[in-house]
Amino acid sequence: MYEASLPVWWEDTRRRVQDWARSGRAWPLGELEAVVNQYPFLLTCRTAQVNPPGTDWRTWLFQGGRGAGKTRAGAEWTRWSAIAARGGRIALVGPTLQDVREVMIEGESGLCRVEPVSALRPVYHPSRRLLEFHNGAVAHAFSAEDPDSLRGPQFDAAWCDEAGAWAHAEATWDMLQMALRLGPHPAALVTTTPRPTPLIRRLHASADTVVTQSATRENAGNLSEGFLAAVERAYGGTTLGRQELDGQLVEDPEGALFLRSRIEAGRVGHVPPLEDVVVSVDPPATSGPEADTCGIVAAGRAGEAAYVLGDASAQGLRPLDWAGRVVALARAAAAREVIAEANQGGEMVRQVLETAGCPVPVRLVQARLSKRTRALPVATLYEQGRVHHAGAFTALEDEMCRFGAEGMAGSPDRVDALVWAVWALMLDVRAVGVRQL
Repeated sequence: MYEASLPVWWEDTRRRVQDWARSGRAWPLGELEAVVNQYPFLLTCRTAQVNPPGTDWRTWLFQGGRGAGKTRAGAEWTRWSAIAARGGRIALVGPTLQDVREVMIEGESGLCRVEPVSALRPVYHPSRRLLEFHNGAVAHAFSAEDPDSLRGPQFDAAWCDEAGAWAHAEATWDMLQMALRLGPHPAALVTTTPRPTPLIRRLHASADTVVTQSATRENAGNLSEGFLAAVERAYGGTTLGRQELDGQLVEDPEGALFLRSRIEAGRVGHVPPLEDVVVSVDPPATSGPEADTCGIVAAGRAGEAAYVLGDASAQGLRPLDWAGRVVALARAAAAREVIAEANQGGEMVRQVLETAGCPVPVRLVQARLSKRTRALPVATLYEQGRVHHAGAFTALEDEMCRFGAEGMAGSPDRVDALVWAVWALMLDVRAVGVRQL
């Protein structure tokens, strides 16, 4: 009864099962109760863990954070494919053969564990690298370390785990695509923590790939509360956290001046005693709800290194509102002075800051070079490992890593403020104790 459209059946049944469970009514006798008994995962699965409806996709890419339920989704989809199709040949591809066996097959959420009826659990034959289901369907284990092992066999479906960590990713994927040629809708599920590898980028760009995403916190009910609190405290908002916890594909666009890898390498949790601190502001040309973002960044210097301390930038502010944010940050950071770009507003910028109660001198600077030209020496300092971020500044870092890239839209106001602050501390000959670079 399922062969006509397996993906549509799964999604429709999931919706019916969860609607019925939420209603509090007794289970009806017949098909729905039988389905729940056979597929209890339908009661608890999240939308991201369910394959796309229809048959106009060839690859389902489920990218998620650590512990987001990727393995469970992969095992349930593979089990459902084997049982609902009443037979078939499936490829199980992991980073290594050990990963396939210990995670995908025998792991806590693996194929041998998700079968609710112990007598019907599939049997793994290690010598043959073969998993055999009770209805005759079989799944063969493959390692991305050996792409050529996929030459010859053919399959109805494939489950590919942690493809972002495959050793020979593109070669393995190409060989698998040649082998996915059985049945009315041969398809692959890729479950992975996303990394900006050529294969993951390629899957994102493919017209027949559907992407679902899940963060670690969405699966909190199945995780240790202590684990979730610890990793979010340590990595929340960082590039590593966005990749490993939020399941986001984070990469550097072509031509970007600032690289995430450099920002991440320079991130610190402790700031040494600072010799100088400034706050810089790049005021918007207009005010009110439609105004551009006002860039407001605090930074300090210790020896030959600069430390980004805070980002109070905001969009749609009136002059006294953004000035108030500058004043608050200057006080919190114990700044020596405020650096304010005066191309838009001139002396009026100083007057607005003084009206808002600025506790330190205001130095007006004029931008005579392009934003990119001004940013280049600061980007060089990042490359040299001489600029550190004291914490995570997600919006600022996103803008930094887009800055200079082809097709970037909008004005890089946060970056402009950052550049002025680092310039004042590290590149301005008037800065105390700093050589001209």
